[in-house]
Amino acid sequence: MHGGFPETEPPIAPELQLPKRISRLPEMAYNLWWTWHPQAQALFSRIDFSLWEEVRHNPVQFLRKIKRPQLNAALSNVNYMESYDRVMEAFDRYLNASGMWYSRENPDLLNRPIAYISTEYGLHESIQGYAGGLGVLAGDLIKEASDLGIPIVGLGFLYTLGYFRQSMTEDGWQEANYEPLDFANLPVWPVLGRDGNPLTVSVSLPERDLAARLWQVRVGRIPLYLLDSNVESNSPADRELTARLYTSEVEQRISQEIILGIGGVRALRALGYNPTAWHLNEGHSAFALLERAREYVAAGRTFEDAKEIVRKTTIFTTHTPVPAGADEFPLWLMDKFFSQYWPQLGLERDAFLDIARHKHSWGETFSMPVLALRLSDHANGVSELHGRVARKMYNHLWPDLPEDKVPIRHITNGIHTETWLAQQMGSLFDRYLGDDWRERIDEQAVWDRVCDIPDKDLWEARNHLKRRLAAHMRDRSRQLWLSGKKHPVQIVNAGVLMDPNMLVIGFARRFTMYKRAGLLLRQPERLLALLNRPNLPVQFIFAGKAHPADDPAKRLLQDVYRFAKQSETGGRFVFLEDYDINLARYLVQGVDVWMNTPLRPLEASGTSGQKAALNGVLNMSVLDGWWREGYNGRNGWAIGEDKENQTADVQNAQDTDSLFALLEDEIIPLFYENRSPENIPSEWVDRIRESIRTISATFNTRRMLKEYACDLYLPAIRQPFPEIGDASLEIPT
Repeated sequence: MHGGFPETEPPIAPELQLPKRISRLPEMAYNLWWTWHPQAQALFSRIDFSLWEEVRHNPVQFLRKIKRPQLNAALSNVNYMESYDRVMEAFDRYLNASGMWYSRENPDLLNRPIAYISTEYGLHESIQGYAGGLGVLAGDLIKEASDLGIPIVGLGFLYTLGYFRQSMTEDGWQEANYEPLDFANLPVWPVLGRDGNPLTVSVSLPERDLAARLWQVRVGRIPLYLLDSNVESNSPADRELTARLYTSEVEQRISQEIILGIGGVRALRALGYNPTAWHLNEGHSAFALLERAREYVAAGRTFEDAKEIVRKTTIFTTHTPVPAGADEFPLWLMDKFFSQYWPQLGLERDAFLDIARHKHSWGETFSMPVLALRLSDHANGVSELHGRVARKMYNHLWPDLPEDKVPIRHITNGIHTETWLAQQMGSLFDRYLGDDWRERIDEQAVWDRVCDIPDKDLWEARNHLKRRLAAHMRDRSRQLWLSGKKHPVQIVNAGVLMDPNMLVIGFARRFTMYKRAGLLLRQPERLLALLNRPNLPVQFIFAGKAHPADDPAKRLLQDVYRFAKQSETGGRFVFLEDYDINLARYLVQGVDVWMNTPLRPLEASGTSGQKAALNGVLNMSVLDGWWREGYNGRNGWAIGEDKENQTADVQNAQDTDSLFALLEDEIIPLFYENRSPENIPSEWVDRIRESIRTISATFNTRRMLKEYACDLYLPAIRQPFPEIGDASLEIPT
């Protein structure tokens, strides 16, 4: 592997030994390449579709449970075997490809790795290691790095309980259910040391050392390593530290971030990696910068020299638009956890705390974003407006600079196109965008060809996806009925009365107060009138989870759920529980309009609307985050105005009126009226084309990651500063 460390291959257990003719299915199951290739997923689902759904699209568990008669049937199916050969050929071609973008642009840097550290990764619904947009972005970035051949090595956590499964009571109160993950049935495998035992790293916590073991996930060409504290030598409490995502207990939180940051650096060193650039996705992993500085101090440098080296080679991406959203720890807690650590940096207490000291009117804290910004030369927000917000938030760190000169730029988020593209839309693009469009996703000229797609073909594809969503909702309702745990009204509320021929508007995201999921409920009578408008009805689908500790958000969710249960809605306002990546795919592909109502400017970027636009869904959103850059007046609708410095009450009132006016006067009439003889709303389809054409070329991870590489990674990598060790990362060229 790296520095002489042995490569650990996925363990192909005896029960995964398949007939020789299809013996490579386990190999592909352990590489998440299949998550963005529908033909690869079909190799599993075509063997036994019911089982594929039962295991939540987890190929490792699928192969453990599949019976020999189903395998024999696949072996005797000529069409299946031809598909198997085509997919395996594509898999091999992908893994062994040469001449990828990064190798063409930077052939001298292929063995200079970039570490990417994130507390969550939204890779697929079968691996519950994500809570929302931050994790999905990280997952999409890793996939795009594989596509572009960028030598990234990822680092994060493997949570034993993951994020919670959501269940709604009859009264609409969210219940959080945690299900232990069986790692043996996931597409992950343990990293072993030279002695053949699980590889562990150690970090110091108050009065004890904690061991964390390592797991590997292969994402195309990219290795992703995940830390897990559930090690026998740890205390029962310490074994639980990596059980749940985003614990609210402060000592557990700081312990997690020590494991991720300090333990993460030690893990990469133990694996033989010597990254020449380090990218922190939010401030959760900022202790990694202290550990890197400690390495240089231990090698004989002063802390000031070490700090300079770390700064020049670090990229920090902030996603937080408000100070209250930043991770901060009280100084007494830093004393407790770091009093043995700061002497290793050659510092006294006050000098150590000054690195990230943040003064409030009520006291002082140690701020993780401040730590990251002070030890990073390359920092960015995730949209143009968020860049401005971040510069204002952190102007106090550069008191001699005017706000617009604060060294925080922006790189607007994007999506991994092939992960979120519906197969039906992909087939349509294959016909009209050219044979090589998938290799040219970030080129505007490619997407301009959307104008060549006939109304009939585009409308048929959209209707197919709406029917698919409706069928999925009926299946979910049936499963709720079979569970015997739901009241009949709750089953109806899962969407059995939704009509795919009518206008459908979707709202699905993390429930938190600033996202204003209840904006429509401010005028309930007006909303009911819309739902039951004669000949012009509108239907709403809501989904999303509130953090288990966020009671105000849970009460808002309850308000939405209770409204949906009212008989007056006619079943046209529904809430779908247990929102995850799988449900997100159905929604962003299957609704007509994607609604987003954040309290401006608190949406740092958002990406769900980008996924919707790619699939021909029109956006109706506040001009915040990415939509402020993407909206052009013809590719969707803007709620409210592009204004700053309004109070929340004023913005709530104005945005509510704007939202209803758009629905009543523009959106609903445009969908239903002026249809062609073929019953196609031509003006609506024109907007779909304009949306796909203008949004898909720009708001994707290919453009985003090329910006990171050219503007942030390369300046860090080309710094003439030494790194620890002499190992390098070897990436297939």
